Formats: sequence, C-alpha cells, structure tokens
Amino acid sequence: MSIEVILREHVEHLGRRGEIVKVAGGYARNFLLPRKLALAVTDENKRQIERERARAEARDADELAEAQGLQRTIEAADIAIARRVGENETLYGSVTSADIAEALAAREIAVDRRRIQLAEPLKTLGEHEVPVRIHRDVTATLRVKVVPAE
Repeated sequence: MSIEVILREHVEHLGRRGEIVKVAGGYARNFLLPRKLALAVTDENKRQIERERARAEARDADELAEAQGLQRTIEAADIAIARRVGENETLYGSVTSADIAEALAAREIAVDRRRIQLAEPLKTLGEHEVPVRIHRDVTATLRVKVVPAE
C-alpha cells in the first residue's frame, strides 16, 4: 500500500524538497517520517512546506554559489601523488579516494573522501580525471597525476 508524503528535504532517487511523492507505507513510516525527511499530506503541512521552501531556496542559492567557488578551486588544482613502482611501471598498491582527499587537504582544500567518486582505485601511472561531487548540482573534475616515487 502506498501513501503520499511531502518531502521536507531533497532525497536522492525520490524527489526534491516540497514535492508530493507516493512511497511505500513502510518506507514512509520507518524511514522518511522518523528522520523528519517528509510530512503527511495535509493543508497545514502544505502551508508549512511553502514557508520552509522560501527559506530553503535562499539557503540553497548560497550553498550553490559556495559550491561553484569550490568547483573552480578544485578544477584549477593539479594533484600529484607519488607511489612506489616495480618493473614495467606497475604500482605497488593503488591510489584511493582517501589518498586524494589527503592530497587536497594538504593544499587546504577541504573535501570529504566520500564526495570523491572513484569507481575503483587508480592502479596505473599517468594522469586521471576524477569526478568530485560537491553539491547535488555541482560536480568538479579533478586532475590527479600518479607519478613514481623517488
């Protein structure tokens, strides 16, 4: 049995703030409502969501501007990570998102490692383009060079 709820926050793969969506009853009761991500559909709740939406849109505009500034900073940065290599230039180990986040932190660019979207760790020398999801609407492309350690 599905029920309709009004989303109070953006929920990935479900909808944006203020939208009325149909979800399974258990999903609403056990996940959305207890975490205050959604409200039941009533006239009072619709008015409350409209008030919250106005405040949230102003906050989102500020967050988006900040994210775009961080995007420019990340895309301007070239990160070089040194790793030991063996014969035939094969890496001992790999470069993970935690390594990339640490290299960014050394340049005073704060990015959570979970925002760095590596499908799998980098295991080859050379230059790689790594997507960094800063905001739900902003994704930066970071150039990471994996070089042999001296």
